[in-house]
Amino acid sequence: MAGKKIKADRARKLEKEMLTCTLCGFCKSVCPYFEDNQWDPSVARGKVILAYGLARGEIPADESVVKRLYQCTTCKDCERRCPSNIQVVDIVEAVRADIVEAGCGLDAHTKIKENVKKTGNPYGESAKVDFGWPIKEAEVGYFVGCTARYRLPEIARHTISILKKLEVDFTMVEEVCCGSTLGRTGQDEKLASELMRTNFEAVKRLGVKTLIFTCAGCLRMFRKEYPKHLELGFEALHLTEFLARRKLEFKPFKKRIAYHDPCHMGRHLKVYDDPRKILKMIPESTYVELKDSKDSAKCCGGGGGVRSADPNAAQRIASRRVKAASDVADILVTACPFCVTNLRFGNDLIKVDVEIRDIAEIVDDLLIE
Repeated sequence: MAGKKIKADRARKLEKEMLTCTLCGFCKSVCPYFEDNQWDPSVARGKVILAYGLARGEIPADESVVKRLYQCTTCKDCERRCPSNIQVVDIVEAVRADIVEAGCGLDAHTKIKENVKKTGNPYGESAKVDFGWPIKEAEVGYFVGCTARYRLPEIARHTISILKKLEVDFTMVEEVCCGSTLGRTGQDEKLASELMRTNFEAVKRLGVKTLIFTCAGCLRMFRKEYPKHLELGFEALHLTEFLARRKLEFKPFKKRIAYHDPCHMGRHLKVYDDPRKILKMIPESTYVELKDSKDSAKCCGGGGGVRSADPNAAQRIASRRVKAASDVADILVTACPFCVTNLRFGNDLIKVDVEIRDIAEIVDDLLIE
């Protein structure tokens, strides 16, 4: 990889965006990676400079450059803080795709791509997971997502239980990976497009008008990426958005509850109120807002391919979020299986006394039929 210069055609299209950066450094105050390693090339302005250098052919895509350009969870907090309104995530994802096309990508992400090609999921799981609910024609569908299906199936089971309790006529979907991991890491745009088409056709065959998600990354793909290529014709909702439209009754729960905003659901989609509305319905509980929440919520540290390529950094970043929650709450609730896995991974490092759960688990446990 040393000394190799690349075409970087995608990044070149964003040169004007890169040149808007004034190098002010405001992004340093919020970047989870900079907080972790204090290296300027790891923060947004550093990555913009590196992307520009690759686009202009002024620097090679050597190991150090590639490493820094993958030190980004795509959390979008730098964009919130940026006075020049630079679309940093677009730049990072474009240059990552250029890096991969040039054969300079990271092995961890290449393995994910190969897993998706072979098995339809990034984990490489070939065994069928049966949740005991049919695939049939229905106006409401549930898109489980790879992490809930293969790593935290209890989230899917709780979601199915909730929908049954509410007497919703719904269907599962014969789904494959939504393509989010490929997009975030710059892998195989053709494969990602094929995944989108496969999922779209699977949903349309069933006559679904409302598709429910429990994964923030999958939801973002269907709301932001799929419409660039397909006319969906159905509504994509997070479970919390779907539930917030209904009258719910809960059993009392004498605990302090804090909520962690998944980046793909929060800053990327601006879904903040519905999860909180549901949690605040729980009798005798105390809802505690974390100091950094909603637009300014800290990232769990696992997104953007970081968990697979740099797990130690992902764990350290998560541990800081978990520690902050443990200071004020008994339970840290989030609304994304991937956030759940990485926050728990973070707590493995510090072992503080806080329970980490998905909102589907809490709702199902406390919902009165």
